[in-house]
Amino acid sequence: MMVLQFEQLQWRHHINGVSLSHSSLLRKFNGGKSRSSTIVCSQSSPTRTQRIMESISIGEEAGGAGGTNSYSALKRLDKVWTNICSAEAETKPPQVVTSVEGAFKRDEASGKSVEDFDVLVCGGTLGIFIATALCAKGLKVGIVERNILKGREQEWNISRKELLELVKVGILDENSIEQAISTEFNPNRCGFEQKGEIWFKDILNIGISPAKLVEIMKERFRSLGGIILEGYSVSSICVYDDVAVLQVSEEKILSSRLIIDAMGNFSPITRQIRQGRKPDGICLVVGSCARGFINNTTSDVIYSSAQVRKIGQSDVQLFWEAFPAGSGPLDRTTYMFTYMDPQPGCPTLEDLLESYWELMPNYQGVSLGDLNIMRVVYGIFPTYRNSPLPAAFNRILQFGDASGIQSPVSFGGFGSLTRHLERLSSGIYEAIEGNFLDSNSLSLLNPYLPNLSASWLFQRAMSAKQQSDVSPSFINDLLHANFQSMEKLGDPVLRPFLQDVIQFGPLVKTLGLVMVTKPLIIPSIFKQVGFPVLIDWSSHFLMLGYYTFLSTFVDPFIRSSINTFPPKMKFQWKRYLDAWKYGAGLDY
Repeated sequence: MMVLQFEQLQWRHHINGVSLSHSSLLRKFNGGKSRSSTIVCSQSSPTRTQRIMESISIGEEAGGAGGTNSYSALKRLDKVWTNICSAEAETKPPQVVTSVEGAFKRDEASGKSVEDFDVLVCGGTLGIFIATALCAKGLKVGIVERNILKGREQEWNISRKELLELVKVGILDENSIEQAISTEFNPNRCGFEQKGEIWFKDILNIGISPAKLVEIMKERFRSLGGIILEGYSVSSICVYDDVAVLQVSEEKILSSRLIIDAMGNFSPITRQIRQGRKPDGICLVVGSCARGFINNTTSDVIYSSAQVRKIGQSDVQLFWEAFPAGSGPLDRTTYMFTYMDPQPGCPTLEDLLESYWELMPNYQGVSLGDLNIMRVVYGIFPTYRNSPLPAAFNRILQFGDASGIQSPVSFGGFGSLTRHLERLSSGIYEAIEGNFLDSNSLSLLNPYLPNLSASWLFQRAMSAKQQSDVSPSFINDLLHANFQSMEKLGDPVLRPFLQDVIQFGPLVKTLGLVMVTKPLIIPSIFKQVGFPVLIDWSSHFLMLGYYTFLSTFVDPFIRSSINTFPPKMKFQWKRYLDAWKYGAGLDY
């Protein structure tokens, strides 16, 4: 199954907060001794999570996913999660974008100041990368950010191969990359409780400081003439025939040939396009960064619990990650996460954190009382089968997490961004230069990618189901069988999976070996995911093979004559070639 590269997520932080001493934590939260059972508190009594979080000094918080880590922010996010799970989740969201016939008339601006751009990027934490790439091509680019544009303190974890894509695109040099690296470590592990483990090197083994990287990008962006507008929210966009107009204040409006929506999973524009539909799947993630880990030179890319357990009213399969943190040699970040369908009765993030405090010490082989908890982290990550999201409006394009380009298993927002940045920056530039800014043309930049769609089977297989005829250890057994097979098949099969890339050949070999060596697991797969999902997945699997054929054998013939095509036809065919290559995972 796909490895879970959550350290690429945009909400991961480097820790510099003030922590409690381990003795005070022990006395305050455990009554002076360790307990192995979950604490049940009355409504009037604070939970262990609340006590821990309210006793930690919280520094200045940032915007974007994971930018907040206070207890009050946790409760707000839990309210969002509860609303998603409820029947009211499909209520119609506010309409942010309006299409207007005709050209924009400046005299209708009623005395407001109008500033013109080629591209406006809404959402700066990850948006600054595409903004800088376009600015480097000579376009006038602005970034609209509702907060101060800065990166979080805790690392994004990534592989060097993925990181060097930023150099390849030309927005950073290797020296700048080295300045942003806060930690590097090896080896890395995939572990399966009570089954075994696999060790390898150079996968998600670099910790990047988002605070440093984003600051470097800001300097680079401004040096190229880019403009950053901080403290402005996106409330309304009018799309005219010639421009899209964004009002950012009572006195100021911005007009742009193209608006790029980089506002993440909960973008108001994306919510409008999806009409408030419930996500098809959710990943809930909780964790903490703590000081006091003696054995802290290796990482866990994934560690699966032995069997399904019950939290609240739901059965959940728990997975773990652990990475050394750059804030100190004894600092380590551990994450616990699970996949589920959003339904009433699902556990809250606080419920998961209560279980995390009980289970994490056993996972890491350390007493909670020996740790200084420095920060608590949490997040919810929705995914939709209809991803990447096609453009629904002229002159507006979703980018990054807002587009759903990240894997529904790994949620690797930063890693996904680096892999697609060259393709998207070139395509967007050509769309602007050729004025191919209608929704059909822009949709070619977020095309159907069969390897991404095929990942849905993996998420479904890793989501616990309340079924008496499926073993509680099925998910752990299945993961172990898959990774065992990939290890036997060698690096050409294992390493693409570890870096969130599905390819037809390696997938066929892995599935074939699993069926030969573990035939008794096949019936449980059918019961776990269901026939409709398997049938749907089979179509994507066949398309994965088809795209592999097209990119390998048809692409060279078309590419040799593509410069003779008319401009719009050339633009379209270049996007088709990109879709075949990336949709088959051949960009790896």
